[in-house]
Amino acid sequence: MRRMSIAALALIGAFVALYLTMYKVGVIGHLACGLGGCERVNTSKWSIFVGAPVAAWGVGFYVTTFIVAVVGTSARYAQRPGVSYLLAAMSLVGVVFSAWLTYLELYVIDAICKYCVSSAVIVTLIFIVSVADVVQWRGDAAS
Repeated sequence: MRRMSIAALALIGAFVALYLTMYKVGVIGHLACGLGGCERVNTSKWSIFVGAPVAAWGVGFYVTTFIVAVVGTSARYAQRPGVSYLLAAMSLVGVVFSAWLTYLELYVIDAICKYCVSSAVIVTLIFIVSVADVVQWRGDAAS
């Protein structure tokens, strides 16, 4: 059940990141953001990471997380704790990266993007659920 929850969260995150990516590459003319900070954040120099839009990296992260979580529900991998550890490690990287981006929004760019905040919440929830899954596996192994 936890891996399916992670997959659902990752799918939502992928759509958020895809929306931001479509804006960044010019498919969408403006962002629907009532706060006004979304365009400022997404046009800043910080919106590119290693030559690609940060949002595109988010799409890749969420799609990969979705695939790992779905594969982890298959009969072959459902009883393997390694999938849970992998999801926890992946989502920890996502949380750290999101924390860095949130720092940049608050203290460098001086603007908040509600979609970026949504993504940070989603990756944090994925991390919490994946850690709960690891804790369950460790508890089952100890008993």
